[in-house]
Amino acid sequence: MAAFGETIFAEMTRLAEHTGAINLGQGFPDTDGPPFLLAEAARYLTEGVNQYPPGYGREELRTAIAADRQERYGLAYDPATEVYITVGATAGIAASILALVEPGDEVVLFEPMYDSYSAVIALAHGVRRPVTLRPSPDNGRYTFDPDELAAAITPRTRAIIVNTPHNPTGTVFTADELAWIARLCRENDLVAVTDEVYEHLTFDGTPHLPLAALPGMAERTLSVSSAGKTFSVTGWKIGWVTGPEPLVRAVATVNQYLTFTANGAQQLAVATALRHGMDWVSEQRDALHAKRDRLVAGLAAAGFQVHPPQGTYFVMADIRPLGYDDGLTFVRTLARRAGVVAIPAQVFYADERHGRHLVRFAFCKRDDVLDEAAARLRAWGDR
Repeated sequence: MAAFGETIFAEMTRLAEHTGAINLGQGFPDTDGPPFLLAEAARYLTEGVNQYPPGYGREELRTAIAADRQERYGLAYDPATEVYITVGATAGIAASILALVEPGDEVVLFEPMYDSYSAVIALAHGVRRPVTLRPSPDNGRYTFDPDELAAAITPRTRAIIVNTPHNPTGTVFTADELAWIARLCRENDLVAVTDEVYEHLTFDGTPHLPLAALPGMAERTLSVSSAGKTFSVTGWKIGWVTGPEPLVRAVATVNQYLTFTANGAQQLAVATALRHGMDWVSEQRDALHAKRDRLVAGLAAAGFQVHPPQGTYFVMADIRPLGYDDGLTFVRTLARRAGVVAIPAQVFYADERHGRHLVRFAFCKRDDVLDEAAARLRAWGDR
């Protein structure tokens, strides 16, 4: 792990604290989740739910997840053997890759990519095979070249990681794109690990489609999601993995020696929220939609080139109109001179020479914070 060092998120958060800059870098809301959810967790804590929950997670939460998957996507999972609770989606992804990948096995994934993917592939002694997402000249939406994806698969390929809605680009894979991925998985006997933590945060009527729901994919897909992004409680670290029993059992076998289990009271609260609190999630999505538009307008007014994302709570912005071509230099300058922190997109690529002209901003913040950040950026851009 020596090649990885400190994450860019830690560096940028520290820079925000040191300079007093507004932190639009790390993706966490600056408000709490729904009051009913917090009250439920507090009730369970005071009622004595403070010891280890079962290794697979509380039955109440596994049952609620299975019911939600069935109702929402038509996916049938046995809550006893095909739903597994993890300490956040990050742990679910890590345990999945460590369970599937042997030394020398290749893992195909899309870049720019969430940074934990590369680290866990390295821990498994696997080989990363990135396929680059590029913005369409028509609408700025990031997508992949089907031929490039097919060419990335070799006899050594074991798995593919599919993140949709996608962090950091905000793209949501279409039915045609997912069908192409599914076809390649079936033809090459690949296992898919899907990161779907932003599944409820899509905008402009864009639907989220789970890869596992496509023909022939339920038996070869491990789907990962979480309560953190859905209910704005990222610090709770409640994630889950769903899939066929043999693959979920492999994940559990690995994870019992990593994080094992945690957060029984919060698990019970999330179970209640999945059954009765999804109206709040719809309202949160609508609020984030407005925040997206608010920040996109502010960035455009400051001189960035930017296209509205279809999902997540991140916006990718091109810094070249402002006279910069290196994101890392730019974000360090931005924090000190404009008082706003962003993340340089080049850290999300296997080769950091790519994506140097892009930075990522998070819009999951209060409106007054977004307005102040936009005002600072405009003032700095007019310098």
